[in-house]
Amino acid sequence: MNTNKNPVTSEMGKAVPVITLEIIEYMESAMVIKTILKKSSGNISVMSVDTGEGLTERTSAFDTFVQIIDGKVDLIISGKEYLLQTGMSIIIPAHGPYHVKPDGRFKMILTVLKSGYE
Repeated sequence: MNTNKNPVTSEMGKAVPVITLEIIEYMESAMVIKTILKKSSGNISVMSVDTGEGLTERTSAFDTFVQIIDGKVDLIISGKEYLLQTGMSIIIPAHGPYHVKPDGRFKMILTVLKSGYE
């Protein structure tokens, strides 16, 4: 029996070790998002994006910490382009427009902390 996630919230189970790269799988021609932890003060999600898929420009009301856990991606933040590869991370500032230009398939973890913002 798989005990590493909570069936009610689909969050990962607490105090259960996981291999971060295996939290989510790639799906052909798709982008997949899975919640790791969701609280009123913020959330942590993991995302897999297949070749040819991408994210349209968006803006968040909160700072977002991005960690690339597989592959590489061009992340454009407020018009400036950053090439991120496996193991790299960056903070997307609150209210800054950003979008993702994938370079093949990739996986990333997104951490949003809402506390401290009014």
